[in-house]
Amino acid sequence: MMNGTTGRRRSGRGRLRAAAAALCLLAGALTAAASGGSPATALTPPVSLTADDLTTWQTNGIVWSMAGSDAGVVYTGGTFSTVRPRDAAAGTSERPAVNFAAFDAATGAPTGCSLSFTLSSGTATVRALALSPDQKTLYVGGKFGSVSGVGVSNFAAIDTATCTPRQNFKVAVSATVRALAVTADTVYLGGDFNSVAGQTRNKFAAVTTGAALKPWKANTDEVGRAVELTPDRKHVLIGGDFFKVNGTTSHALAVVDATTGAVAKSYPAGFIPNTSTVKDLATDATGFYTANEGTGGGVFDGRIALNLSNFEQRWRDTCLGATQTVLVHNGVLYSGSHAHDCATMGEFPNQPRKHLLAQSVDDPKLLPWFPDTNDGIGEPVGPRVMAQADKGGHHYLWVGGEFTTVNGSAQQGLTRFADGPDTGAPWVPNVSLSTVAAGKVEVNWQASFDTDDGELTYRIYRDGASTPVHTTTGRSVFWDRPQLRWTDTDVAAGETHSYRISASDGTNTSAKSTAVSATVASAAEKYPAKVLADGASLYWRYDDASTFAGDTGAGRDNGFARNSPARRVTPAAVTGPSTAVGLNGSNQYVYSNKRHPQPAKFSVETWIRTTTTKGGKIIGFGSLTMQNSTQYDKHVYMRDDGRLVFGVKSGSARTITTPAAYNNGAWHHVVATQGSGGMALYVDGKLRASTALYTGNEKYDGYWRVGGDNLNGWPSRPTSDFFAGQLDETAVYPTALSSAQVSAHYALRTAG
Repeated sequence: MMNGTTGRRRSGRGRLRAAAAALCLLAGALTAAASGGSPATALTPPVSLTADDLTTWQTNGIVWSMAGSDAGVVYTGGTFSTVRPRDAAAGTSERPAVNFAAFDAATGAPTGCSLSFTLSSGTATVRALALSPDQKTLYVGGKFGSVSGVGVSNFAAIDTATCTPRQNFKVAVSATVRALAVTADTVYLGGDFNSVAGQTRNKFAAVTTGAALKPWKANTDEVGRAVELTPDRKHVLIGGDFFKVNGTTSHALAVVDATTGAVAKSYPAGFIPNTSTVKDLATDATGFYTANEGTGGGVFDGRIALNLSNFEQRWRDTCLGATQTVLVHNGVLYSGSHAHDCATMGEFPNQPRKHLLAQSVDDPKLLPWFPDTNDGIGEPVGPRVMAQADKGGHHYLWVGGEFTTVNGSAQQGLTRFADGPDTGAPWVPNVSLSTVAAGKVEVNWQASFDTDDGELTYRIYRDGASTPVHTTTGRSVFWDRPQLRWTDTDVAAGETHSYRISASDGTNTSAKSTAVSATVASAAEKYPAKVLADGASLYWRYDDASTFAGDTGAGRDNGFARNSPARRVTPAAVTGPSTAVGLNGSNQYVYSNKRHPQPAKFSVETWIRTTTTKGGKIIGFGSLTMQNSTQYDKHVYMRDDGRLVFGVKSGSARTITTPAAYNNGAWHHVVATQGSGGMALYVDGKLRASTALYTGNEKYDGYWRVGGDNLNGWPSRPTSDFFAGQLDETAVYPTALSSAQVSAHYALRTAG
């Protein structure tokens, strides 16, 4: 059960009772010439653990269970046979550890406690660990028949003082034990079994700490996976695959009486979908929390927070990517999962998996804490269990599972994090300059990312000075790194100035960005001035040398360049100092940082230069950023023969096509519009195709993508969905440009 103050389990899988350690934030005052907000701190409250993984021994297999003690020992169980130091390769520097190992919470190294959990036939595994409130006994559940030579039946008790099996605790359990929770006199267990001590108990049971079966019954029809006690110990929370508890309909989750097992709160069909289960439970003083895993369609993979006062839902998140474990510390719910799509709750869209997340116990919004593992071996899903412990004045979060890397480095089965010190610096900012207006330099940069701080402080240095000319703050997370801007007006026409920017989390500061220089203009550039005057809401000129595509307009809707396209390509499409971007036609593209609602009317504009005979998408609107979109329209693509197609989805795919080809190696100006007058496609300032029939497009939130995205199902689909060639001066408008506006833009291509 969890301590009501700290949110740590007194006994049960992977938790402990301990006093909360004081958080020591190593943040000092920041000073600068000018400020746009309060300086950043090393961690963003309520997060109190860094994302920096600590040196920890590894296993050669999967860690399924953990329990942390008040003495600062973390017990681990699973399916493994050896442990080894952090940097040791598999098969080297190993020590025997048969499905069990104990570690010092503060050093990550093994203690002297060594036990072997084995089975005469088949693969043994330890699936549950729980400490008694007095810390004298460690209860172990799983699938095993012997503990260091002492015969048992899937359930054992270990004397923690001597690290030996208790000979006076023998309870026969007919199948795997997957969950444990302990009070001073009772051990609750859940799993696959149907018999305990020779009596019928379906999936859940209770025994005394003296090994006698109790009359408590909470029989279910499917596997039990989680057991937790409420802080007042009057109720037991159970989770698993089941649909009925003691004959009462309640899928995956139920609250039962701690004395009798009678159902105190059931959850009707649909509260948790039939295709989802509860894998873990955690409590704090006011709530309890579920880890959910789904399979097939209509799944629920996220987390639910419920109130202990009435057992009703407080919140739920709808991230996809099965949650395996949850743990509460200082008002934050930490979880292990393989989350890959949190778009339905306004967070990141479908993309490569993230395995460790944090949320406030009062709000499902993701907090800025993003250490990561890989999926690893086994199923694989990454983390499987968490535990926490205090030692030496620090609080430690331990994570176990199937993973083989942590924060990008080799590390198998185990890792840990602490409340300090924070050692990871933010990423170096990506910087771009704009001088399209006279008498000033606009310094643009893509917000950096820090794995455990969402609010960063930026310092801008001019002309090699050691003192910043401007300091400001900005918020960012890995999927939303907005464009920030500062305008330097303390300059004169004809002067050349260079700029560098650093990012700080309050304790750690990145290196300064590479210096970028610009000459102050004496007059506004005519082509970009017209684009901005006509209301562009996104305007990428591709003058950047990194993954950043800066937005020259007021919308600051910057782009991310994926898979290293060629930058600062010359000659550009229009006269002036600007440059273009080059794409390989296989996997390179640029997508907008901002997620946009469906535009009722719009224009897309860009310049293209290519000789490709494989076609490709030039610009379009799509539902995803890191993968091919599952919803996609409002796009212009080139066919294999070089002709251009403008398409929207209005009931079905609706397209208009140019009669001529434009893959002749010259720069061409392309504009597509949709509004109340229908669809129009312009090339080189002239209308080439149009229809008044279609004024609507598909409704979904999405991102503007340039250079490539899905084209499956569209007419005359080219050989490649990705465009090979150069692009320049890409703009998006919230209106349908007029023919006069389009021709005026084209005419300014040589105006300077």
